[in-house]
Amino acid sequence: MTVGSILKIVLGVAIGVPLFMWLFQERMLFFPRLLDSRPALRPNVEEVSILAADGITLRGWLVKGDEAPAPLVIYFGGNAEEVSWLVDVADYFVGWSLLLVNFRDGLVIHDYAKRRPEVNSERIVAMGRSLGSGVAVHLAAHRVLRGVILVSPYDSIVEVAKRHYPFLPVSLMLRHRFDSLALAPRVEAPLLCLVATEDRVIPSAHSRALFRAWLGTKTWHEVPHSDHDSISGEPEYWRSIADFLKALR
Repeated sequence: MTVGSILKIVLGVAIGVPLFMWLFQERMLFFPRLLDSRPALRPNVEEVSILAADGITLRGWLVKGDEAPAPLVIYFGGNAEEVSWLVDVADYFVGWSLLLVNFRDGLVIHDYAKRRPEVNSERIVAMGRSLGSGVAVHLAAHRVLRGVILVSPYDSIVEVAKRHYPFLPVSLMLRHRFDSLALAPRVEAPLLCLVATEDRVIPSAHSRALFRAWLGTKTWHEVPHSDHDSISGEPEYWRSIADFLKALR
């Protein structure tokens, strides 16, 4: 192989990989999933439809609490996470209703929830996991919330991407930057930050940077023996959430 051929290959990779990521980053970042239809069979679960700002209809589930109006947790899931699974663990959120929507527009989802008669509009908590933590922080910076729960959060998608792809100009490539670190000093809502001790996807340094910048009262909790995907399988994870929500009621 000639030097010219090698240079062409190197140049093709140098241009092709960033171009591919630029063109397909939304599919790679958000990876939309269809909702599971089974929760609709439950008597306390209502299917909801919310019109986003761009005209797209968002669909999800409102899991109603035992009282009305009830305090509400709005859950924003991670990359490729289909949020219907939380219907099966709604008992961990005792006393609270849940709104589960595969997110696109956190502000619209919040404002829809606040208009619902079943919802105590003064007791709304945003919960975001991984990618969804950026949506929760954005919401908390633009609406008054009773509290915020962040699971495996990050300072920004750009900083996380730099760690995983140091050879790419990610700061120039990413359209959706989710710069939570810039918003955190504006948020007065109480924070529960849950991180996995063995997280390799979003190492705790990214979560810690966001936690330090948070303006409101804050609680840091590391869940041992867990990684990015398994953190919600630990009983300690759910105990921390239940204790935090109990204090907010």
